[in-house]
Amino acid sequence: MTGATGEIGVTGATGVTGFTGVTGITGAMGVAGITGVTGVTGAIGETGAVGTTGVTGATGETGAIGATGETGETGATGATGVTGTTGATGITGETGAMGSAGVAGATGATGATGATGATGVTGATGATGATGETGATGATGTGATGTTGATGATGETGATGATGATGTGATGATGATGATGETGATGATGATGATGETGATGATGATGATGEAGVTGATGATGATGATGVTGATGTTGATGATGETGATGATGETGATGATGATGATGETGATGATGATGSTGETGATGATGATGATGATGATGSVLGFADFFALMPPDNAATVAPGTDVSFPQDGPTSGGAIVRTGPSTFNLSAIGTYMVVFQVSIDEAGQLILTINGVDLAYTVVGRATGTSQIVGMALVQTTVLNSILTIRNPAGNSTALTITPFAGGTRPVSAHVVITRLA
Repeated sequence: MTGATGEIGVTGATGVTGFTGVTGITGAMGVAGITGVTGVTGAIGETGAVGTTGVTGATGETGAIGATGETGETGATGATGVTGTTGATGITGETGAMGSAGVAGATGATGATGATGATGVTGATGATGATGETGATGATGTGATGTTGATGATGETGATGATGATGTGATGATGATGATGETGATGATGATGATGETGATGATGATGATGEAGVTGATGATGATGATGVTGATGTTGATGATGETGATGATGETGATGATGATGATGETGATGATGATGSTGETGATGATGATGATGATGATGSVLGFADFFALMPPDNAATVAPGTDVSFPQDGPTSGGAIVRTGPSTFNLSAIGTYMVVFQVSIDEAGQLILTINGVDLAYTVVGRATGTSQIVGMALVQTTVLNSILTIRNPAGNSTALTITPFAGGTRPVSAHVVITRLA
């Protein structure tokens, strides 16, 4: 029999616990799916030899130990019974929608426990090595622990209950351990019964204030080991022998099949986004840096390719008083700026391009009717230069490049032959002043 346990040291007072922040609202929890049947547990491997124990530090003085009672003889261990087969794993049910947390329900009935196999024969105990010298133990720095709050009954899962204040009392002196009998072989583990439904978790209580850590008392002196055996007194404990090397770990049994995973519950709605904090003030503007040195002057570009230009215009009124019939030309009887004699008029509506080359021609004329205008060279329509408008009173604007192949080619702006409408050149378009029409001719090459 084991000797009486020494008295437990006085528990230190529980310190004040700091305030706990407000707990956020817990989302509703879905109904737990049915747990699948547990798979067969693999056989337990043989226990390996005990490894060598390192040098133990010196133990502080232990409080007085009560006398150890006489140890009774160990009875013979029966043979281990055959383990029953494990049932097939049930299908895991789908996870239900999150229900609201209710009051904690009663704990569901525990499934029946499988029969325990008979205990196997106890193996022979190996010889105990000599005990090494005990090293000194450092002082323990654990503060006093407060009392633990009561645990609520487990039933269907609901709101989490409040956690009571936790505090650890000072540990009393440990009594001497009586001699241990030979350990019997471990029997095979029986099949685990089906797990009951999980009850709702009780609401979480507010956390109590944590008290200051109490002073740790000095460790009591270690008493002499009580006598072991039927009658004879036990002498002082010899030095602990070196621990043998740890044997190899036995093979782990196969893991049972895992039940199907239940469907995932719907994700809760995302909370509203918090308000954006105020923008910080703008820092002061840094000083302006010194002006960099002026770069070197670049090379002079190539000379432009304008070889000549001339602007001819009309003012309405008085110019173009008559309509411009199809197949006839618009008049630009007045001269604007010009570069010289290479581009000159030969009449109110005809203009001589003296050199063979490429000319850019830009013109605009205000017209009352829907109509078209086209450029001609030497009386021939240039089809790619037609411009026009469908409705309204506005300008007709044209721009095109014209290439000449003979000297002194004649250019005109014409109402194309075949059109049905004679064009009225608008006087005073948009106001009270005579409005202009222009043709600008520029030789590029």
